[in-house]
Amino acid sequence: MTISKDDITEIKLLKEKAADETDKFRERSIEMANYIFDNPELSNKEFKTKDYLIAELKRNDFQIQECIGGFDTAFRAKFSFEKPGPTVAFIAEYDALPNIGHACHHHIIASASVNVAIAMSKLGRYLCGKIICMGTPAEECMDAKGMMRKNGAFEGIDVILMFHGGSRNNTKIVVLAVDGLEFNYKGRAAHAAASPHEGINALDAVILLFTSVNALRQQLREDVRIHGNVIKGGDAVNIIPESASARFQIRSQQRKYLNEVVEKVKNCARGAALQTGAELTISVFEDPGNDLLKNNFLIKEYEENFGSFGEKIDDEPFLLGSTDIGNLSYYIPVIHPMVKTAEEGCALHTVEFLNYGKTETAYHGMMVGMKSIAMTAVRILMDGQFLKNVKEDFIENTKRLSQ
Repeated sequence: MTISKDDITEIKLLKEKAADETDKFRERSIEMANYIFDNPELSNKEFKTKDYLIAELKRNDFQIQECIGGFDTAFRAKFSFEKPGPTVAFIAEYDALPNIGHACHHHIIASASVNVAIAMSKLGRYLCGKIICMGTPAEECMDAKGMMRKNGAFEGIDVILMFHGGSRNNTKIVVLAVDGLEFNYKGRAAHAAASPHEGINALDAVILLFTSVNALRQQLREDVRIHGNVIKGGDAVNIIPESASARFQIRSQQRKYLNEVVEKVKNCARGAALQTGAELTISVFEDPGNDLLKNNFLIKEYEENFGSFGEKIDDEPFLLGSTDIGNLSYYIPVIHPMVKTAEEGCALHTVEFLNYGKTETAYHGMMVGMKSIAMTAVRILMDGQFLKNVKEDFIENTKRLSQ
């Protein structure tokens, strides 16, 4: 069933019901977030958290598929309403950072997505279609979502909803496209004192690569980020290094421009090989990540819902970094706003941000985000014209990528 635009009053009432139902899960949402926070698990090792979330969804009559998309710690939980309609997915992330724990507030994301899905399931006689909670591991270290999509885990989903914790309320999140490249040089070993002229110095090639990249920066747009390190530089001081390697991550706000920059960096590497005589091999050490495609209709709807609670959204764009939700946004309409779970100026992946994980600031942001996402889901499920607008905007955005 869909509600016509003329019947906006009924949609408004349904959104209020969704917000009220979500509010009932405040205590349980905090309890679950705290459990995940106190039991941090690294990427692809989130077995305890995965089982904990699945058990909660099972208790609320969700159908569970485990080990989906090629990941042992991923899952898909589905709840179908009696009336047919579209499918909305809420994304749960739950991996922690090495040595520091949940300093990216994934415990908030996981609890929020699971409990929003459960709250929505309680409105069965009012809604149509399907809701899905997707458990997605390993966001901190790889393109898990993109790999899951390639393996069919996101089939049949019309729209993806989630939010991320941070130091602001913001819908202008900037996610950088990223490529991770490894450059391996092979030279010829020689005694550095007795016969250096017989050697080909692979480490010199790596050093020239860094020098060339540093010179390249002047001719690149301001949104580009290039950072790398030497992973192998030689075995002994008195031996001309026969092999040396470096890894670089290259980022930009747009995939199309990033591809141009990557080719420039490769040319820097080729030039270093030519200058030294070393042989060059270029490989990819991590899956490419895309920028986040914005959907104007989803953003506007979310902003209106968020503002209805008296909350303000910052106008300035916020650079989040890179995340695998970007890859999904190239295939399915996505919204990925930031909600304030820490004070202004508090940076993600720091001890300071970690320390906000179990505070009222985090809990308040979580609940406002949950209610706003739930209300946005109602609009998607119940307003066919709105969903059509979302999909048309998505198609237009993806068309522009090839221009």
